[in-house]
Amino acid sequence: MTRVIRLTLAYEGTRFSGWQAQPGRTTVQGTLAEAIRGVSGEEILPRGSSRTDAGVHALGQVVSFETSAPHEAGTWVRALNAKLPADVTVIDGAEAAEGFDPVWCAVSKIYRYRIHDAPWRPVLSRHLVWRWKSRLDLTAMAAAATALVGEHDFTSFETTPSTRLSKVRTIHRLDLCRRHGGDDLPGAEVWIEVEGNGFLHNMVRIIVGSLVMVGAGRRSPEWMADVLTARHRPAAGPTAPPQGLALVSICIDPARTRPPRPPDHSSSPDPHRPTSC
Repeated sequence: MTRVIRLTLAYEGTRFSGWQAQPGRTTVQGTLAEAIRGVSGEEILPRGSSRTDAGVHALGQVVSFETSAPHEAGTWVRALNAKLPADVTVIDGAEAAEGFDPVWCAVSKIYRYRIHDAPWRPVLSRHLVWRWKSRLDLTAMAAAATALVGEHDFTSFETTPSTRLSKVRTIHRLDLCRRHGGDDLPGAEVWIEVEGNGFLHNMVRIIVGSLVMVGAGRRSPEWMADVLTARHRPAAGPTAPPQGLALVSICIDPARTRPPRPPDHSSSPDPHRPTSC
């Protein structure tokens, strides 16, 4: 008898080559698989809802795996946390229905990006922020961000080349604010939080890089609408570095199931599934 275990995972991505297991590299997926093997002796590759890139962090990665071990979900949480390194932790766990897939059950995701733009350097949070050496205009950035909310073709905000057939995604909200920094100093950071139904490869980081161009006075807020319309990656700003990005949470609908693959396109990626950011 097998059961499906669903976990919520948090990790600091600094030393990892992203979520997805890769030969000869330290990854979050591979590290979790090693911990599972240490608990039950099973060779299992857990499935994550988001394939976060190298250096990207997570507070709410949703993971599942199928196991023949008799352990209850709570036992798995405690046992895995005893095996995992200090920069990865299991926040909670539950038994899921047979066939649960954290990729297909994800209906929306929230990402947060932190930019430290104070006159001083970050110390305690230096691995968690993008250090920008001049003060950003938050009002201009917020004005530019309004063009991106809603359903759009986000071709300009995807790393190329791409195999995605559709570049249409929906951003439900895109919020900007000033916060205390990781060193607990007032107004030291700009936080950009985006919620959407899915994201193209590096989409969030390219949005952030483009907003920073506006905040630094290099582009006008109106430029963002032109970037969206262009549907051409060079029209947008740079890709922000990975260390400022964190996957905050994933909204899961357990009733969703993976649809059957079309027989003529069994190897083609689904055009509507999110990838890494």
